Amino acid sequence: MAENTPRSLQDTPGSSPDENEFPVGYPTNICEDVPGQKFLCSNCNNILKQALQTLCGHRYCSACLAWIVRNNKTAICQKCKEEDPNTLGEESLLAEERAFGDAAINKEISELRVHCVTLGCSWSGIMKDFEEHQSLCEYALIPCHTGCGHMVMRRKLADHLENGCVNNVTVCQQCQRSLASSEFQEHSCEGSLCKEQKPVQAETASKEKSHSASSANKDGCCFSEVGCAFRGSKEKLKEHEKSSVGTHMLLLLQHIRHLQGTLCSAARAAQGFTPQPQLDLRSSGKSISDLQIPAGLEFSRDPEVDCFPGSSVPEDQSVLQQLMREKVISELENKLHVFENIVAVLNKEVESSNLEILAFRRQSELDQNIIRSLELKISELHRCLTQKDAGLSSLHKSLVFSEQASYDGIFLWKITDVGRKLQDSVTGRTVSFYSPAFYTAKYGYKVCLRVYLNGDGTGKGTHMSLFFVVMKGDYDALLPWPFRHKVTFMLLDQNNREHVIDAFRPDLTSASFQRPVNDMNVASGCPMFLPLSKLQSPKHAYVKEDTLFLKCIIETN
Repeated sequence: MAENTPRSLQDTPGSSPDENEFPVGYPTNICEDVPGQKFLCSNCNNILKQALQTLCGHRYCSACLAWIVRNNKTAICQKCKEEDPNTLGEESLLAEERAFGDAAINKEISELRVHCVTLGCSWSGIMKDFEEHQSLCEYALIPCHTGCGHMVMRRKLADHLENGCVNNVTVCQQCQRSLASSEFQEHSCEGSLCKEQKPVQAETASKEKSHSASSANKDGCCFSEVGCAFRGSKEKLKEHEKSSVGTHMLLLLQHIRHLQGTLCSAARAAQGFTPQPQLDLRSSGKSISDLQIPAGLEFSRDPEVDCFPGSSVPEDQSVLQQLMREKVISELENKLHVFENIVAVLNKEVESSNLEILAFRRQSELDQNIIRSLELKISELHRCLTQKDAGLSSLHKSLVFSEQASYDGIFLWKITDVGRKLQDSVTGRTVSFYSPAFYTAKYGYKVCLRVYLNGDGTGKGTHMSLFFVVMKGDYDALLPWPFRHKVTFMLLDQNNREHVIDAFRPDLTSASFQRPVNDMNVASGCPMFLPLSKLQSPKHAYVKEDTLFLKCIIETN
């Protein structure tokens, strides 16, 4: 049954768009997989058709770009506007001469897996074969070429021309009357069927189908002898034979009618039948049986001569069509029942899935709350751990200081790794280092020693320098200033033979012995405490097992 419908996919504007028609590329729903963003047109957002790349780097269908340029005085790339309107430049201006074909993306698109979305068609393949299939798809809606205004399925075109097309006429070669196909089946000239039947529009339809078929190297349909013009590969021929049973039956029926007319004409010619002037039986109200046949013109009903006695072609056609309709309706009812069952099952699964999704969302919210709570606890624990680490470090320093501190003004400093430290002092890596702090009394002055193993000032490079440093203490406000106590330095001979001793009294005018303002005052002492040659001499045991001992005595009375 013919019907008027909107244009099908093969009529997309990408092929031959109207001047004012908005063009589009290939629809995305024909792809087996979701197409990537790089395959989509920046204008129609469909799959690119004859892709062009602009200077700004975006891609357009060739028809889309031509449409934009034709309908806009100043065409600007819409993608550039969406991405960053503040950076629009000359590259964003669109013009056909400023774009170039993107061969790489066209090749990728041609290899995309696609399928036909026309209802009833099961074809699938790659994009480069899609347009060829569209021109051959048996389920596609096409306009009737006779100009009757109907859109019909390609596979049902012959049926439409045979039974439904008002413009499909046949010219009787005997009476030159133009008759519709349904009228021509029962038309008779002088009591006989027309000898020559030329279905003008049927021939045109055959030519149209023959034109749309494949090239000569493809196989033809096995019903080509009765008028089927389909040609294609073996796989397409199998699909065609399965899907075009009704069309082939109609072609066979038309061929049988033609043979019937030929046999009847031959039989009448053999009996010496001479055509009489045409009689209009319908106007006279008579039937063929009421006509008086002249003597000698009667002919026997020989089975070999009679033209299919007792047969009624229109009735046979009606019965065949009724059987086909019943078969199609039965198949559709079965499919509908199956689909209803599938839909019912899917509805149950969707309901179940919705409940599961709702439960998952609730559980996810609970989990998120738990995670946030745990993150807060971890942050708090991390802060507490940092505080405890700082406290432990402070306690460790206090413990080390307590172990090494002295509160009676006498301090013994053990220096290890003397060789390495002397080398560091020579190279300048570590010129000097300080001793732990010690006190002249429990609440007395806080002091320390500073040693230059390679010397400092006048003793640099020749002597070991030893200095006394007054440090900022907790009880400085209660102590008398400047520092006045005598200081004695001793380098101990580990064989207890010859200790090196040096002493000095503080210079009361020196800033080194005033109350400290910073953590410690400037060091003051003996820059030439001991020659390096004597320190390293094997005659003395100042350095033994890479260790030396320095002693400081502060007179506190």
